[in-house]
Amino acid sequence: MTALKPHHWQLLAVLADGRPQHVFALGQLLGIKPQQINGLWQQMPPHIRGLLRQHDGQWRLVRPLAVFDEADVRHIGAKHGFQTALKHECGSSNDLILEAAKQPAQAVHRMMVVAHQQRQGRGRQGKNWHNRLGECLMFSFGWVFDKPQHELGALALAAALACRRALVGLGVAAQIKWPNDLVIGRDKLGGILIETVRSGGKTVAVIGIGINFVLPKEVENAASVQAALQADGKAAVSASSLLDALLHELALLLPAYEQHGFTPLLNAYQQANRDHQRPVRLLQNNQVIEEGTVIGITEHGALRLATAQGEKRVVSGEISLRPDERAAPAVTLKPRRYLLLDGGNSQLKWAWVENGSIIHIGRAPYRDLGQLGAEWREFSDGLDKIIGCAVCGETKKSLVAAQLPRPIEWLTSMQQGLGIRNHYRNVAEHGSDRWFNALGARRFSSHACVVVSCGTAVTIDALTDDNHYLGGTIMPGFHLMKEAMAQKTANLNRPLGRVYPFPTTTANALASGMLDAVCGSILLMHARLREKVGADKKVDLVLTGGGAAKVAQALPTSFNLDNSVKIIDNLVVYGLLNWIEQT
Repeated sequence: MTALKPHHWQLLAVLADGRPQHVFALGQLLGIKPQQINGLWQQMPPHIRGLLRQHDGQWRLVRPLAVFDEADVRHIGAKHGFQTALKHECGSSNDLILEAAKQPAQAVHRMMVVAHQQRQGRGRQGKNWHNRLGECLMFSFGWVFDKPQHELGALALAAALACRRALVGLGVAAQIKWPNDLVIGRDKLGGILIETVRSGGKTVAVIGIGINFVLPKEVENAASVQAALQADGKAAVSASSLLDALLHELALLLPAYEQHGFTPLLNAYQQANRDHQRPVRLLQNNQVIEEGTVIGITEHGALRLATAQGEKRVVSGEISLRPDERAAPAVTLKPRRYLLLDGGNSQLKWAWVENGSIIHIGRAPYRDLGQLGAEWREFSDGLDKIIGCAVCGETKKSLVAAQLPRPIEWLTSMQQGLGIRNHYRNVAEHGSDRWFNALGARRFSSHACVVVSCGTAVTIDALTDDNHYLGGTIMPGFHLMKEAMAQKTANLNRPLGRVYPFPTTTANALASGMLDAVCGSILLMHARLREKVGADKKVDLVLTGGGAAKVAQALPTSFNLDNSVKIIDNLVVYGLLNWIEQT
């Protein structure tokens, strides 16, 4: 382990997100002269020292690191109800919580330790956990259950599912290898170690989590958060954002697991299980003890395996699972097929989906939905579900139902979904299209974002980087604006002109004024959200609907250059797809 002093840790923490920092600002922060910082940096570990780039007095690291400022860690933990300590160096973060568990049990509940370096880190089956500074996010926390230990057999699986949900929410296509390894394909992304003790008639579970933040060069068959995002062309995330997302999901799922057990989570776990319906081999002490096809998980977390001798159930213990590369899958997987419906005010849009991919998209006005009926005959074979959201009213929904011989599950806005918390005061009156636009936006942005739908009405909604849907505004769309002007204002019932910066005809003034109204509302919401989340954070703009391209073109050039502006057709459909694939 590298013996670093407080100034080293301060310097690493401020540079860890990869953003440039001027050397004079760094000197002020550390209370030393700028010329002394170079000497300080030369004392860093070699694998970190080579990450520095300097230009015109600006310092930055070529990749982010999982190094934290203590105040930031405490703030993130407190936000989710955890009492947090940061340890630059320790034996094992699990051991620190276990030692605390010798006190009255309730004192250790939600007590958390984040560790930069561990001398005695360990994983499942007594294996050592090695990492170099900054490459891995490691933390442990206590959770007190009013249950005996034997009733917590699926706790590790529940914790893995929570972590996987957080990673997927950040854009990392992680899966679970039974029972609780986080993987990307065959490569290990992270692991979970749970140790339990009895204290005061209760069970204290110490949950240790380690996730590769950047690719560890000294470990084979490894994956990392940053490498996965880079491979998919997505922006890097900070270690603070990762920790925040993980604690958010854990704080949601663990109370639900304690109250209802693992049964409600079975379906979600099986969808996340990399080896579900695939042939595997189970090894103990490097000897194959069982072969078969994974057919499910029990409510207690045991693996259900179809073997030549029939179904067997396996508890984890000291068993390792490996995909069986010698055999073809014993079960032919049935494709997952859905029809997704977006019932807007003026027209219906739909998408046929197979195994998470959109294979065909259509749209039509409600007065003529014959195309949907015709496509049913072409695409409906083996369909699992029809899922939709609608703001069009019951009459138009009945026209849709008349074209489809299967029942439609119309979804409404929710208090919470896919890790996003809805702050709308009365969720029942919240337009479901706005909610699923927000869920869909997470496929295209992991930052705070303003989500705009330019249809019959224009909706402008705010979503924070830590997944709080804050609400937003509604205004008339372009057609409704023109209609109102024509009906309520003398001499303005005329064709629209073109958009100009300084219009000099009434027709052009109408066209320009309507577009300025929408753009101005977007810029206001963007400024409010940036002030809410912090000026140093990115706030993206996601546009959808028929007027999206026109709005994007009309925004100030400087705004488009300084911010990520994305036009996404059928954003509601992507929200429905995210929902059905992840639940």
